[in-house]
Amino acid sequence: MQTVKGPGIFLAQFLGNDAPFNNLQNICTWAKGLGFKAVQIPSWDSRVIDLQKAAESKTYADEIKGVVEGCGLQISELSTHLQGQLIAVNPAYDALFDGFAPKEVHGNSKARNEWAISQLKFAAKASQNLGLNACATFSGALLWHTVYPWPQRPQGLVETGFEELGKRWVPILNVFEEHGIDLCYETHAGEDIHDGISYELFLESVNNHSRACLLYDPSHFILQCLDYLSFIDIYHEKIRMFHVKDAEFNPTGRQGVYGGYQSWLNRAGRFRSLGDGQVNFKAIFSKLAQYDYKGWAVLEWECCIKHPEDGAREGAPFIRDHIIKVTDRAFDDFADTSSDENFNRAVLGL
Repeated sequence: MQTVKGPGIFLAQFLGNDAPFNNLQNICTWAKGLGFKAVQIPSWDSRVIDLQKAAESKTYADEIKGVVEGCGLQISELSTHLQGQLIAVNPAYDALFDGFAPKEVHGNSKARNEWAISQLKFAAKASQNLGLNACATFSGALLWHTVYPWPQRPQGLVETGFEELGKRWVPILNVFEEHGIDLCYETHAGEDIHDGISYELFLESVNNHSRACLLYDPSHFILQCLDYLSFIDIYHEKIRMFHVKDAEFNPTGRQGVYGGYQSWLNRAGRFRSLGDGQVNFKAIFSKLAQYDYKGWAVLEWECCIKHPEDGAREGAPFIRDHIIKVTDRAFDDFADTSSDENFNRAVLGL
């Protein structure tokens, strides 16, 4: 067994134009002061990284790493969630997702897709240059609008959708293989990979590619009413990243999983700061320790009520206190009786 690394913090929800959230040096100093040990960097945010430059220049990557380490932290992983989303976009969502890409490719889905592919490939090389072993992403979605279908899905639609999704991702996964990086898909509403079965369909479409791994975030499973502990039992060999995020699901006589088009504050299912929701983190950390999870426990703050700075301040000790320092001996070693094969046979009456 191995002790989970942490606490880390995903910077995406905290970056802003005012200090200390306006550049890598300042935000790392802030995170270190709260007790975090690592930062997960959103690769699309130029305030903290130039992704292409980090891929093409080992010197620049070393500079980024040096800034983080100079603050007493490590880089846990890079995130390519926004770019990954653009690998597969159903035309119904074209306008909504344009904002994830540079203005010069807005309104041009082909150019936007090519940009996203290049970004993922840069992320593979940048991760290698930074000495990392995993990268986070989304799968994108061609089929999401049919997740609860009416009228019924045409026969073969799901198979065609995942076949196309696989074709788009295999060349990218091959680049990650070349650079020794696991690409970890977050199972998330709005993505074609949103639960265990859809992940299995994706794995089949990419020929069980060894680099097609998982980012585990239990908050999304609370909102789906999915057994997030059994998920670890089933997929632990593929879980290489972990977002520590809380959520709650409080259905009423008026709304349930779909939320009635309400705001996050008024939905039955909503994300909460750590400790304010319903996720059983004690059981999660126990299972990850049991299954020898070797990665980081990274806070992702998304709460519709609490201020983000309070969420971060409370999140570092919450994660630290849930990390289990694994034992290097059995609890009953004190009663151990040394033996050999002859003794064992005698005990058995042989």
